[in-house]
Amino acid sequence: MGVPKFFRYTSERYPCLNELVKQYQIPDFDNMYLDMNGIIHNCSHPDDSNPHFRITEEKIFQDIFHYIGILFQIIKPKKLFFMAIDGVAPRAKMNQQRGRRFRSAREAEKLEEDAKAKGEVLPEEKRFDSNCITPGTVFMARLHEQLKYFVKHKMSTDPLWSKVKVVLSGHETPGEGEHKIMDYIRWARSQADYDPNTRHCLYGLDADLIMLGMCTHEPHFALLREEVKFGKTTQRATSPEQTNFYLLHLSLLREYLDQEFIEIKDKLPFEYDIEKIVDDWVLMGFLVGNDFIPNLPNMHISNDALPLLYKTYMAVLPTLDGYINEAGDLNLGRFEAFMQELAKIDKEKFQDTYTDLKYFEAKTGRRPNANERKQYKPNNDDTFNVNIEDIKANEPDDELQALIDATQDMLMDDIEDGEEYEETSDEEANFEMEFVLHKMDYYMNKLDYSKVTPEVLANQAEGYVRAIQWNLFYYYKGCPSWCWYYPHHYAPYISDIKGFKDLKITFDIGEPFKPFEQLLAVLPSASKHLLPAPFHDLMTDEDSPIVHYYPINFETDLNGKKNDWEAVVLIPFIDEVNLLSAMEPCYKRLTEEEIKRNTHGPMLVYNWTANDLGPIQAPEYFPRITSCHALEKEVWRHEIFVPDNELKRGMLPNAKRDLLFPGFPTMRHLKYKTSIKKCRVKVFDQPSRNESMIVELLPEKDTNPKLETIAQELLGKVIWVGWPHLTRAKVVSVSNEKMRLHHVENQNNNDNAVVNGLPHYTVEHNNGNLHKQWISERSTIIEHNMNRLGIELGDVHVIVHAVNLKGYKYVVADASRMAVEETWCAVACGYALQTAVSAASAVPPPARYSTPRHAYPPGDLVFLRTLGPYYGCLATVIDTEGVRGCRIKVSLKECVEPTPTAHSVASSYKSANHAAASCGISAQMLSRITGTILVIMGERNDLPVETQSKINLGLNLKFNKKNQEVSGYSRRCPVSGAWQYSARCVALVRNYAETFPELFDRLAHTMGRDVFFESDLWPGQLGEGKPQEVQQWLKAQPHATAARRPCGSEALEPEEMRALRDSLRRQLLLLARREKPLTLQVKWNLLYKPELHEGNISPDPTADFKLYDRVVCVSRNMTVPLGAKGTVTAIYQPSDCNTVRLSDKMNAEPTYQVMFDEPFPGAQGEELFEEMRFYRMMPTNMLNISFGRKLRGNVSPVDDEPFGLGTPRTALRREDGHHSAFANYSPPRDIKTPVADNRIPTNNNAVKNDTEVQDSATHLLRSLLKISEDENTKKTKPAPPVEQNWRSKNNVSTATKAQRPDWRQENNSTFNNNKPKQQSQQQNATLLEWTNSSFKQSQPPIPPYPSFGPPGGSGQRFPSSLPSVEAALSLVPSWAQPQTSQPQPAATANTQNHVDKVKTPFVPLQVQTSRRRSQNQSGSSVRKDLDGLPAPISVLPEPQSTSNMGQQKQKDPESKPQRRRRLRIAANLPGLQD
Repeated sequence: MGVPKFFRYTSERYPCLNELVKQYQIPDFDNMYLDMNGIIHNCSHPDDSNPHFRITEEKIFQDIFHYIGILFQIIKPKKLFFMAIDGVAPRAKMNQQRGRRFRSAREAEKLEEDAKAKGEVLPEEKRFDSNCITPGTVFMARLHEQLKYFVKHKMSTDPLWSKVKVVLSGHETPGEGEHKIMDYIRWARSQADYDPNTRHCLYGLDADLIMLGMCTHEPHFALLREEVKFGKTTQRATSPEQTNFYLLHLSLLREYLDQEFIEIKDKLPFEYDIEKIVDDWVLMGFLVGNDFIPNLPNMHISNDALPLLYKTYMAVLPTLDGYINEAGDLNLGRFEAFMQELAKIDKEKFQDTYTDLKYFEAKTGRRPNANERKQYKPNNDDTFNVNIEDIKANEPDDELQALIDATQDMLMDDIEDGEEYEETSDEEANFEMEFVLHKMDYYMNKLDYSKVTPEVLANQAEGYVRAIQWNLFYYYKGCPSWCWYYPHHYAPYISDIKGFKDLKITFDIGEPFKPFEQLLAVLPSASKHLLPAPFHDLMTDEDSPIVHYYPINFETDLNGKKNDWEAVVLIPFIDEVNLLSAMEPCYKRLTEEEIKRNTHGPMLVYNWTANDLGPIQAPEYFPRITSCHALEKEVWRHEIFVPDNELKRGMLPNAKRDLLFPGFPTMRHLKYKTSIKKCRVKVFDQPSRNESMIVELLPEKDTNPKLETIAQELLGKVIWVGWPHLTRAKVVSVSNEKMRLHHVENQNNNDNAVVNGLPHYTVEHNNGNLHKQWISERSTIIEHNMNRLGIELGDVHVIVHAVNLKGYKYVVADASRMAVEETWCAVACGYALQTAVSAASAVPPPARYSTPRHAYPPGDLVFLRTLGPYYGCLATVIDTEGVRGCRIKVSLKECVEPTPTAHSVASSYKSANHAAASCGISAQMLSRITGTILVIMGERNDLPVETQSKINLGLNLKFNKKNQEVSGYSRRCPVSGAWQYSARCVALVRNYAETFPELFDRLAHTMGRDVFFESDLWPGQLGEGKPQEVQQWLKAQPHATAARRPCGSEALEPEEMRALRDSLRRQLLLLARREKPLTLQVKWNLLYKPELHEGNISPDPTADFKLYDRVVCVSRNMTVPLGAKGTVTAIYQPSDCNTVRLSDKMNAEPTYQVMFDEPFPGAQGEELFEEMRFYRMMPTNMLNISFGRKLRGNVSPVDDEPFGLGTPRTALRREDGHHSAFANYSPPRDIKTPVADNRIPTNNNAVKNDTEVQDSATHLLRSLLKISEDENTKKTKPAPPVEQNWRSKNNVSTATKAQRPDWRQENNSTFNNNKPKQQSQQQNATLLEWTNSSFKQSQPPIPPYPSFGPPGGSGQRFPSSLPSVEAALSLVPSWAQPQTSQPQPAATANTQNHVDKVKTPFVPLQVQTSRRRSQNQSGSSVRKDLDGLPAPISVLPEPQSTSNMGQQKQKDPESKPQRRRRLRIAANLPGLQD
């Protein structure tokens, strides 16, 4: 547990500490340490609130292995990997372990009882008892054997693991995991060959790891932990892939602490030393409580205890002759002076209680008796709550008067001890007396003293000081005593901790408990099955001498805290002598296996060896290791013990403090000052409520110099940006409010090219939108630094635009050596000039490969990047002798890739109105049900709703703030932004309404409320658990496990992915027989080897990724096997993360969900899939086979069911980035060549242009506005002559005329090559007819509307909801269609009804409108309810030719006038689909 709330408080007080881990930005670490117990708990019982949750032992072991692998991949240690599991803990820790296990057992039992009381049927399998994660249990013994196998397997198969030393300190080795890590670090520091610049990374969830890391005084130390999400509704991530990891930099915390106490730097009578300040800071952290001692009264982090401690320390230290904590040795005299100053807080806090006492006395006319005084009960230590009427009837208490008299005697005794007597007023004396009585009540009620004497207070003071010294020894030197413990649940008052400066403190080292002894000391009777059978009766038999240590019912005391998990568990302490004597007779009945489990064991050290040590049998569940290369060595605990005289204290003298280690932030390079303010800095999801340290920069140079001077100094140079998280970046431009100077590289690619002694740049003035953009960018820079980092930049006049370093790659410089080449990000980021560091001494990147033969040794695995049939093939290097000729000989297997098939089996999505009509509820009701419905338990009250606990009864199918949707249930329309719901969602809502109809009835009458009370929804049924019943039902529904994804993500639905898997599986079985071995000679630059790339570098920067693309994994450092192939099934846009670097947001890349051909350990699952075969991939980890082999045109549709109105939006999205309703319309002024998208030619025949240059959203908007402008112009101005229409203006350019025949030929060839022959012929005929019509010379140019033939060819079904298409369908408006004498096919009434009801998604709205108008002009309308309304006016510019208008009139002289139409409401048509 560590120190509750310490992590959050420290992170928010010092905002730059936490950094979101990006793989290419992680610094190089030499040593990595894992505190394993957090991993074991996360993987074995991730959801303690669900009594139905069950998990197998095999699944637990798999998840633990996977989690360890992910952490290793993130950090990639270079020298040491240390895994530490909690062994037998010191006796001081067992009190806290005992309370935690008793509470967890009671909570688990209560959950199951409540579930059974509601009629829920629990699984027959026994639930996982988390108390088994204790040394000595069968589970821990089996886990230890599995971890030994895992280490040997990874070191024998993974090249990264083979390069490091692995240490496994299991449950057999005594000591807590994190303290066994500290023991190893102390031993390593004492060795002669230790490098003082070793870089450490420690993973763990306990907040006290911050103090442990600072105790080492290592200059480069960081903590790795999961992202912290604070809030009552926060759920734990279920897999490491879904978890964000943060690095907390202790090197930066040291600099923050230097600023925290900078005020006393010149006031001390001795030398100021930040390392000794850190030691005293660790000591102050103990006073707010930890796992070994309780917190002092009134010392709560949530009540600003830490700032009070810091303030007291700065007031006391200048009056002392040295520091309080001398590297683990407590200076008692200085500590007593500090505690006396701190004791003033006791009286300040008592002032409120004293006011209540005075109020009581004024109301009753007397003092309260013992029963009337404040009772120290849970949730009642801050108020004086008495009933005045009851108290008036009580008689004076004689015992209270005796206690007051004894208190007066104690006060006089204190005065006689040499203190000067001062006359005090009656009020002051009364206050002092009440304060003493107040503390006596505390000791008598909390600590169960029958009488409080000076001896009792002295014993309390001595015990607490001894506890502080034990903690310091434990943190700095190792465990000083295995048998000592603090014997109270509560700490004494600060004002009573005095008179100890002459105390002699010694400890008896003793011996750690044996595993079974600890189990019996910490487990409740409900977990007795975890012990061997001979010990069971000791916990339950009434005649057992220790049965009173295992109470069934016990109390808890919040003791000023707010959360149940912080409460003190009031159970008796174990007496060691009684425990061991009671266990002694039971040892005779243990089996040999149990006796072995009850012994201590060594640490295991593994080193890689080239020798084959033979096969290793797996203990269970996993395959055997055929060839083991891991040497195992035993190291016992006493071998790494460091005597006190050999300990290296403080920071080692030869540490390179001034050298910049990339990835380790520092504030050294700029001048600044700090202040403590409440600025609501947002380090986590919510703005901080406490004070933060704000860093104000003090620029040493002019922040508004001449821009040309800055350009001369910085353009084209590599500098350090992002202070204090410094990153290398190359400057591409500099700007101020007036202009921007862009760097231009010369033809020789020389970054520092100069012309006449000045850098070569171009000038761009910030006018119009450019000026607004510059102002916005400056505001973003200032706000990010202040709101996220707590840095005040001051006035920003100049912005430096630079591209951050993306990574390194090794290239063959010539035939004999390898060179390191830097790669930069694509998007430049702006930085304030005053934060740029132009020069810094940094550690250079290591050169791992020196020659081509070293980089490409024979037998090495590489991937081919040769465009063609071998792209993405995994090859083996045969010979590198020919590298002088720039070619390397490789062998590979030629294989043909399967063709992904686009399936349309997913359910359709409906708008809110249509979905609500299908559910039989209102659209507002649907919106609430699919979102959140917060319910407060109990009767309605007037208390603030923010402070009351709530439960959510909504379906959680949409997340507006997070901009997320739920796969298969909801999505956001890319055009309107409105929510849409699938048929599966409709069925879920219907089921919800049928199961809890009374809830829906009540919600329908109270929809206007933001928060509901239980009494509002279930009047007369309070206390019956109705909200919990609904909540449990919701958890059991399939939507609860459906994946969330960012809105706008392109993704296949689960049904489509399952159909795709079945199709690929059949093809892969047939193609497996066609593999052929092949030998090639390939240029080295067309080979990809992952080890030659460091950072975030894509294997093929020219490739892009789309749905249905075939890809191959090319990374060794991840869970997916090297060379595994799969298909892209989803494209997720980058989420908005609270990163410390703006460049991370600007250069964020999408991630891709890949469905791999074969399942593999550690893969992720998906709905409707039993096997695990999915993984979210970055573009830096895979090659796109479909791109390299040009296979996208081979993606084929199937005839299962054509895309109709339920078509996934990915099939209708334009490839140019536009997703509006006008995506199929090009303005007349900008005619584009329509080319069919041959990537996924699905049955909707949607025409896409894959080859045209992408339009900007601004250009499209201007084009649409131009159309509207033309409409308005026609209303106010006379029509121009025919020869001056917009057709003649657009045809001025001869280049445009020359492009039209090419467009027709290109389009025809595209359709002929990639679509069925019959369909292509029909489309070509339509295009030819449109081109050769008489319109071409007399009418304005027609935008290139796509045409559609009969869908799917002969025999293929077509959705009945779409209009019947007997021939090729043209999207040309009716007024622009050629005049032919062929009669139109007669439509049936049913077909006509569909035409009127359904807006075809393939046809623009304007074309539908004009088509309906022409139909209404030629015949009577079938829809009688639309009579009387004027015809819709087309927004397309109609031709001005009067002759053609005459032809139209002559064509149908008997046509009836246009009937007026009455508007119909879409919500009344539930059968319609969007």
